[in-house]
Amino acid sequence: MKIIIIGCGKVGVALAGQLTQEEHDVVLIDVSAARIQSIAEEIDAIKLVGNGASIAIQTEAGVEKADIMIAVTGSDELNLLCCVIAKKAGDCHTIARVRNPIYYEEIEFIREKLGISMILNPEYAAANEISRILRFPSAIKIDPFAKGRAELVKFKVLPEFKLDGLSVMDIDSKYHCDVLISGVEREDEVVIPDGKYIIRNGDIVSIMAAPRNSMEFFKKIGVQTNPVTSTMIIGGSKIAVYLARQLSSMHIRVKIIERDKKRCDELSELLPETLIINGDGSNRDLLREEGLDQAEAFVTLTSMDEENVFLALFAKEISKAKLVTKINRIAFDEIVNRMDLGSLIHPKFITADSILQHVRAMQNTIGSNVETLYHILDGKAEALEFLIREDSEVTNIPLMKIRLKDNLLIGCINRGGVIRIPRGQDHIQKGDTVIVVTSHKGLSDIRDILKK
Repeated sequence: MKIIIIGCGKVGVALAGQLTQEEHDVVLIDVSAARIQSIAEEIDAIKLVGNGASIAIQTEAGVEKADIMIAVTGSDELNLLCCVIAKKAGDCHTIARVRNPIYYEEIEFIREKLGISMILNPEYAAANEISRILRFPSAIKIDPFAKGRAELVKFKVLPEFKLDGLSVMDIDSKYHCDVLISGVEREDEVVIPDGKYIIRNGDIVSIMAAPRNSMEFFKKIGVQTNPVTSTMIIGGSKIAVYLARQLSSMHIRVKIIERDKKRCDELSELLPETLIINGDGSNRDLLREEGLDQAEAFVTLTSMDEENVFLALFAKEISKAKLVTKINRIAFDEIVNRMDLGSLIHPKFITADSILQHVRAMQNTIGSNVETLYHILDGKAEALEFLIREDSEVTNIPLMKIRLKDNLLIGCINRGGVIRIPRGQDHIQKGDTVIVVTSHKGLSDIRDILKK
């Protein structure tokens, strides 16, 4: 597919990297020549300097023949204008990033009236992910599927769970919970396990299940399943606003520490139920005075990755709080991943996954669609949800008779809102949604699960 990306910030570059890996023809546009020149050479894309809202620049980029135009500049208004121009000039699908909470309240009206295919808000999506985690603080990450009826939950295996030395089959027979162990991260190794794989203490394990069944499993192994009741947030960003509103609706007490006095005044008006503290969130004495040692959750949302990391490390030393750490850049991702900073939130990857899901859905060749997509297992694998629109080589056949690719699992089947963890005799039917976990990148059609 031919895809134009306007805006070469963190999201634009991350998206271009993933789309070029999947062999799409990508054109990158940015008004800054320095930013264009800084893009890594391994991103095999055409790079243009200019205003993406210019008809001349869009024409030079080939908008008339483009399949999708994605606008992710720093300006909501510019992104919307780019989409309107692209729609008129090329009649392609358009995707805009819109971050302002005022616009986001009118999102459906804007999308429908301007004819935009998809509108994304990275901050709102990041807040959603954080609130899911705080509802279940023992989880490192929770990815929902089937409109929330199924989920992929990542957690760390601790000695008190008594899973060390058990195989995947042993765990299934011992606990009799309808869950599927879908992935294991062990040091630098990432595995999609079979039944004989042995679990060890310290492993990061991902399980697929309906929420009720995952809760049952965690209770049986001794994992805390109650949501937090209090949260301290450092930094009064847009994410903090969305998150505080969601947590307040869940009756979770929220405290935000923000160093800018003017921003504190704005937050007080936007968040009447939230306690706003004007102060330096990196001041250890202030954090102690405000009760960090008693907080059940500690979320770092400043604009500096380094500050977020060090604050999380300090909180880990003096409290038992659930840690959530926002990371924007990934220059030192391997080091950061080893630090045990709780749940890491990457807003740009959340956005990129949503756009990739839309791109894959447009690529389907028969009656199947990518409904949901997440990069999982430290980015080395994908979890995808396919909607089965027509019969094909994978339908109405027992799964045990289908020649699946290696390193691929059928995670669950959603049939009429009923979630089932599939066994060998189960089969896929027209109308199902099917969740697939695999280390193979770029699946866009349900038939892609088959071994060639």
